[in-house]
Parts: sequence; C-alpha cells; structure tokens
Amino acid sequence: MPSPAAVPHPVTTPAQTTLVLRVLTVATFVVILNETIMNNAIPRLMDEFHVPETTAQWLTTAFMLTMAVVIPMTGWIMRRLATRRTFALAMGLFTVGTTIAAAAPTFEVLVAARVVQAAGTAIMIPLLMTTLMDLVPVADRGRTMGNVSLVIAVAPAMGPAVSGILLELGTWRLIFIAVLPIAAIALWLGLRHLPDVGERGDSRLDILSVALATVGFGGLVYGLSGLGGGHGGTGEPAPEPVVDPALAAGVAAIALIAFVLRQLALARHGDPLMDLRAFTHRSFTGAFVTMCLGFAALISSVILLPIHLQRGLGLTTLETGLLLIPGGLAMGLLGPTIGRLYDRIGARPLVVPGAVGMTLTLGLFTVLVPHVGQWTILVLHVLLSLSLALLFTPLFTAGLGSLPSSLYAHGSALLGSSQQVFGAAGTATSIAVMSLVAGSDPTVAERASGVQVAFGMLTVLAAIAVVTCLMVTTPRDDPTAEGVAADDRPLDDVPAS
Repeated sequence: MPSPAAVPHPVTTPAQTTLVLRVLTVATFVVILNETIMNNAIPRLMDEFHVPETTAQWLTTAFMLTMAVVIPMTGWIMRRLATRRTFALAMGLFTVGTTIAAAAPTFEVLVAARVVQAAGTAIMIPLLMTTLMDLVPVADRGRTMGNVSLVIAVAPAMGPAVSGILLELGTWRLIFIAVLPIAAIALWLGLRHLPDVGERGDSRLDILSVALATVGFGGLVYGLSGLGGGHGGTGEPAPEPVVDPALAAGVAAIALIAFVLRQLALARHGDPLMDLRAFTHRSFTGAFVTMCLGFAALISSVILLPIHLQRGLGLTTLETGLLLIPGGLAMGLLGPTIGRLYDRIGARPLVVPGAVGMTLTLGLFTVLVPHVGQWTILVLHVLLSLSLALLFTPLFTAGLGSLPSSLYAHGSALLGSSQQVFGAAGTATSIAVMSLVAGSDPTVAERASGVQVAFGMLTVLAAIAVVTCLMVTTPRDDPTAEGVAADDRPLDDVPAS
C-alpha cells in the first residue's frame, strides 16, 4: 500500500494564498524568536539560579533538542489534523509554555516550560514550509522564500537583541510576559481567519521511530554538552552528570543507526517518520549539509557573543542587545532582495560567496576576539549575518525545490529537525570547548581564550560548507517533470514515493 502523500491544498486564488502565508509567517516569527531569546539572559540566570554555563545553556539546547525530536512527527500531525487544527495545536502549546515560563519558580521548571514552547515551535516551521511549497509557483518561490527567511533566520538572530532591551527594563520574566499577549493574539487571529486548507487523512505514527529519534538526538546533544566537565566558568563546579556523557553519545550513535535503518525499511512498505529517500537528490543533500553547518554557526555565535561581551568586555545586557541588532536587521532586510536575486540568477552564485564569507568571518573572530573591542565585534557580526543571509534563502528554496512534491513534507522535516540538532550540538560543543579552555573560575583573558578556540572550531565546520554548497543547483521546474537539470534528478532510480 503506498504511503499517504501530502494532500494538495485547495487554495486557488492569490488572495487566499497570501492570507494563509501571512498568518503562518507572523505566527512562526513569534515562536522562532524564542529559540535564542534566552541567550542574553544566561549570565543573569546563572547568578539568580546559581548554575554554571554548562547547565544554563540547556535553556537553548533543550529548546532546539525538543524541536529536533518533534519536527519529524509533523508530517504525521499535519496529515491527521490538517492545517487549521495543526496551527491550533502549535500555538496552543507555545502559549501554555510561555505562561509557565513567565511564572517559573525554579530553573528546572523554566527548562520544562521551554520544552513545551519548543514543541509548538517545532510544528509551526514545517507547517509554513510545506504550505509554501504547495501553494507558490516555482518562478515565485525565491521571492516568497526571501520573505519567509525573515522568520527562519532573522528571528533567532534578533532574539538576543530583544531580550537585551527587556532585561534592561526589568526582570528576565519580562521576556515571556512581553511575548505572551502576542502569542495569544496570534492564536486567536489564526483560529478566526486561517482557512483549513488541508484535508485530514489516516497515517500511522511509528512509535519505535519516535523512540529511536529521541534517544539518538537526545543522547548526542547530552554527550556533547558533557564535554565541559566540571568547568562551569562561574567559579562553581558543574554538577556530576547523571549518565556518563561518553556512554550517552555511544548509545545515541547506535540509536541513530537503528533509526536510519528503520526509516529505510518503512519507506519500502509503510509510513516512514522521515523519508530518507530525499537524500537521493544531490542538490537537496548539498543544501541539507550546508544549512546545518550554517545554522550551527548562527546559533553558536549568538550564545558565545553575549557571554564574551558581558563577562569579557563588561557590557550591560542592553548594550549587548543593541550591539547585536544591526546584524539581525542586515539579515532581515537582505532576505527579500536575495530571494529576488535567486529567482533571477539561481542558487550557486549566492551560496558560494555566502559560505566563503561565513568561513572568513568566523576565522576573523578566531584571530581577533581576545584583542579587539566591541565595535570590531559589531562589524564582524554584521559580516557574519550578511554571509548567512546569502545562504539561508537559496538553500531552503533550491533544496526543497529539487524534491518531488510528495517529499516536500519529509524534506522540510529533515531540514528543520537536523538543523536544530546541529544548532544544539554546536551550542553544546561551543560552550564545552570554551569552558574546557577557560577552566574553572576563569579570568577575563582565560574566558576570551575559550571563546577564541570555540570560534576556531566553528571556522573548521564552516570550511566544510564551502565544499558542500557546490552540490546545490537551481531546479528549473518541478523535478518530476521533463527538462529538469541533471543535478536536480535523483542520484539513483529509487522512486520518490
């Protein structure tokens, strides 16, 4: 029995398409903003809850890890609930999580609230991406995806800036109190105006796949975060891990291998949680790897920089937030322009300079961080943001566009889930490397050296993206049609559905 394909959305007019995309884009911006909004608050939370950096960074890592676990299930959720009910579930979870976070009495409750928030965020991203790919013609996807990139890329970049302003005004709880009414209004508007553009269908959720994904992704990030050992960077020793990090990483590796084998088996005679046949398309594979590396650089940098600016250069949370705003704005303002350029010149002329620029900028961070002040950091952050802007829109558009429509939901889930894992792993590893180099109770110079080495690790990863971005090509049309560029065709003859 063939696996259920995504049901075409019965939206036929440009006005309906615009309404659907606007509602989903605004809601997605609100939820993704929270992915990095806690980064600027980490130094204050470390003091208030008396936790080390290796523990405090779980406010971001747990958020991304939850997204990585939930995103693979979104294809099944959308088929079972259709668009309107899926939206209600996503924004409902996010609103509940925000409410709990605003009143959290302990650090553990705050992390739990972030997990609930992340579950809602995880559902929104594939819902937006899959709907866009279904509704928007190929010729207009670059422009539309450029606008959507304001959500995917700019919201995480703007998180520290927004939180910096709120933290200057008062307690860290303002971060959630300010977001709560916006989330509630977005939920109300969506339920009132969002048409149910999908149809419900039967689809089986493979519990074993969910369990393997949870153990694999969770164990990987847990193991990487444990590399920091007892170096919290605050003068207080980090708590002993419940499970040995090396053991957790080993179990995770086994679980991930089993997960891959399970998905390949289900693709032959069932409903795979994530259809890995998307990787038989060369352009998608190149976009996938490059996107993951770019997202790791983005998320890691926006957690390393606030720590260095506040603990190393002595800036306040407001000053740190204001310093990071220009980079976020640059990425946002360039999104639509890069989308239009993609429609005109294709992916490779944009992604190659973007990958090279990302690598060079991270290299400059590595060399200059211990020796320069805040204004040089500002310039480098803007350059990094411009480079990432050249990557994200073309990679999303060309990567998903190289797939047949039956794989849109799976491709979007693969991109979304894996970039969260890479972001979480990058964050955990960056903090661990920084803490290992800086040692316990570091001086300003020791902490700067730790940040420097962490950026060096990110530079090496970025250099890989310079190679993988060369695999990305621009699809001329739907890959299932004739006349498609050779690089957009599957790498083998495995059918897409």
